[in-house]
Amino acid sequence: MNESELQEMLRDLLWLNALIATELIQITENTSAISRNEPPPERCIVEHGALRSVALEIAEKYRREDMLRRHLTGHQ
Repeated sequence: MNESELQEMLRDLLWLNALIATELIQITENTSAISRNEPPPERCIVEHGALRSVALEIAEKYRREDMLRRHLTGHQ
């Protein structure tokens, strides 16, 4: 594997990890809402939003596309 292939693989892995992280945050919120029978605490929603933003910034830093951003804006 040459250096450019390695760099592309690392970009892909960073993007995939950001996707996994943001989906896990959403799963956590959904599970919390189901178990409580109400939305998660507002503080958690705000913090999760900030964490999603960080993951998205990392993903977009190395792979310029808007699919992940579009998907995340569809989350409640």
